[in-house]
Amino acid sequence: METHLVESARGLDASIQSKTPRRSFNAGEMAVHSLGDFVFGQAANPVACGRGLVCGGGTVIPEINFTLPPIDICESTWPDIRKQYREMIEAVCRRAVDLEVPGLMVEFETLPPMTARPEWGAEITRILAETLRAYHDRHGLKSALRLTPNDNRDHERPALMRHGAYWEGMVKLFHLAADSGADLLAIESTGGKEVSDAALMNADLHTLAFALGVLAPRDMEFLWREIVSVCAETRIIPSGDTACGFANTAMVLAEQKLIPRVLAAVVRVATVPRSLVAYEMGAVGPSKDCAYEGPFLKAIAGVPISMEGRTAACAHLSPVGNIAQAVCDCWSNESVQNVRLLSASAPTVSLEQLAYDCRLLNTASAHSSEDARRLRDWLVESDAALDPQAFVLRPDVVLRLSRRILEEPTPYGRTRRAILSTLEELHRAQANGRVRIPKREVPWLDALQQQADALPEQEEELIAQMLKSSETAPFLPAEYGLATKPTLI
Repeated sequence: METHLVESARGLDASIQSKTPRRSFNAGEMAVHSLGDFVFGQAANPVACGRGLVCGGGTVIPEINFTLPPIDICESTWPDIRKQYREMIEAVCRRAVDLEVPGLMVEFETLPPMTARPEWGAEITRILAETLRAYHDRHGLKSALRLTPNDNRDHERPALMRHGAYWEGMVKLFHLAADSGADLLAIESTGGKEVSDAALMNADLHTLAFALGVLAPRDMEFLWREIVSVCAETRIIPSGDTACGFANTAMVLAEQKLIPRVLAAVVRVATVPRSLVAYEMGAVGPSKDCAYEGPFLKAIAGVPISMEGRTAACAHLSPVGNIAQAVCDCWSNESVQNVRLLSASAPTVSLEQLAYDCRLLNTASAHSSEDARRLRDWLVESDAALDPQAFVLRPDVVLRLSRRILEEPTPYGRTRRAILSTLEELHRAQANGRVRIPKREVPWLDALQQQADALPEQEEELIAQMLKSSETAPFLPAEYGLATKPTLI
C-alpha cells in the first residue's frame, strides 16, 4: 500500500497550511482499497509528530490518558492538582522507559474548569510537555503530547456554539496549546448533542439524522476551520475529533439496556460523515481514541487512528473490546483516574497494559504481513458475531459501508445512506446467522427500517420538518447557520 508521511506541522509553512483547500472524499478514491491493506499499525498517510514519533508508519504506539480522582478544581486545590499531574506523567514515563516502548503518545483532556479558565489547562500542558522532553533528552523516549480541550459549549442549553464565554475560553486554549508544549490539538466536540440526546432516548431516527447529518457537520466545519487555522499559525498538528458524545453515549445506554443495541450500531455508523468533516477541513490524525468510528476514517481518508477497547474498561464498558484493536495505529486506555492500586498508581498500570498489547501487535507485524492479518482476524472474530455494535466494526463491513457512504456528496446524504446501509447489513447478517441480535431487539430492526425509509432524500425537507416540529429539543438555529426557529420549547 502506498504511504505518504505527514510531517509535523512545526516544520510546515503556516501560510501554505492556512490556504489548504477543503478536501473531498469519494468512493473511487478511498485510501484503503482491499482488506489485505487494512491492518493495525499501517496507515496510508502516517503522521510524524513530537519527538521522533510516527503514527501509522508500521508500529502501534501506546496512548495514555489520565485524569484526577474526584476533587474540587479551585484556587485552593490547584497546587495539589499540579502535583498530581506531575507525579502521573513522571511515573508513566519512567515505566515506559523500563518497558522499552517504541514510542509514547500522551493525551491530556482538560476537565471543564481547565477550559473555562484556559491558563489552568495551559499550565498542566506545560508540566506534561516538560517531562516528556526531559525523558526524551535523558532516555531517548520518543513521544508526543496531544491536547484535547474539553468542549464546554453544551454546558448551557440551548447551547451557544459560536460565541460566548465557553467558546472564547476554548479558543484561547487552542492558541495557548503550542506555547505550552502541545504537539497535537484535538477535541471531543458536541455540536448537535442537545438534539441528539433526546432523540436517542426516543429511538427517533429522523431527529438523530437531523442532529448528526445537519447540525453536527455544520458545527464541525465552523469549529475545525478555527482549529486548523490556529494549528497552522502556531505550527502544531490538527489531529482529530470524535463522535463520543453521540455514538459512545448510545453504546453506554445500550449496555445499560436503556436503548436497543441495534440502534447504537446504526448510530455508530451514522456518525462517520460528521467526524469526516474534520479531515475535510484539514485535520490529519491520529484520530481521537474514543472515536470508535476511526476504522471508517482510516479507510476513507488514510489517517492513522487511535482506538480503545478492553484497555478502556477503566473508563467505560463496551461490547467491542477486541475488535476495536484490529486496525488501530495508537492503542489507548480512554482515561483512568489517579488512584492507587496494589501494584502502582492506576495511570502506570494502564500504561503497562497498553505497552504489552502493543508489543504483541508489533511482534505479529515483525514476523510477516500474513501474521499481522491473522492476529487482526482473531481480534475481529472474537467479538464480531456477539453484538451488532461489534459487527459494524468488522474491517470488511467497514470497507463496504464506507464505499456506500461516499456515494453521496453531502454530510446529510451520507448520514442517510449510512443509516440505510447499516440496517441492510444488519438485516442480512441476522438472517445469515453472522451476528447475534437479542430476541427482544429483532423487531427493532423493522421498526428502525420503517423510520429510515421515511427519511427525506433532500436535506432541506428534513430541516423544514425539524424547524416546525414542537418535539425537537431546544436548540438555536443561528448557532448552526440555519434560519431562526419559530419557537423553543
